[in-house]
Amino acid sequence: MSSKDEKNLAQVLDKISKMDEPRRSVMHRAHDVIVAAAPDLKPRIWYGMPAYAMSASTPALVTLRNDERLNLALTEKVAFRAAGGADGNLMPAAWYFETVDESTEKRIAEIVRSVLD
Repeated sequence: MSSKDEKNLAQVLDKISKMDEPRRSVMHRAHDVIVAAAPDLKPRIWYGMPAYAMSASTPALVTLRNDERLNLALTEKVAFRAAGGADGNLMPAAWYFETVDESTEKRIAEIVRSVLD
């Protein structure tokens, strides 16, 4: 890991550490799931939020937000595909969550891996 990557990771972990509980623990778990699911993505701060990109100098693909609700979102830099089925041409881009249980963890990993396909 380059020194810039290490600095960016430290900034992401610092941002998460400043959140109030229980959100801090939930966001830290989501972060761990993301980096395990897509180790090629590099953590960084993107518009003030924890985010994950292909490199320290490329736009973020995935973000974690601590707003009214916690959410995992894909940025406009991801190659979106229509959902199909009942969702037709809609393209899923954000998922809200309050906890990260086993099924949520699996879904976050699927979503994050999909940006690398």
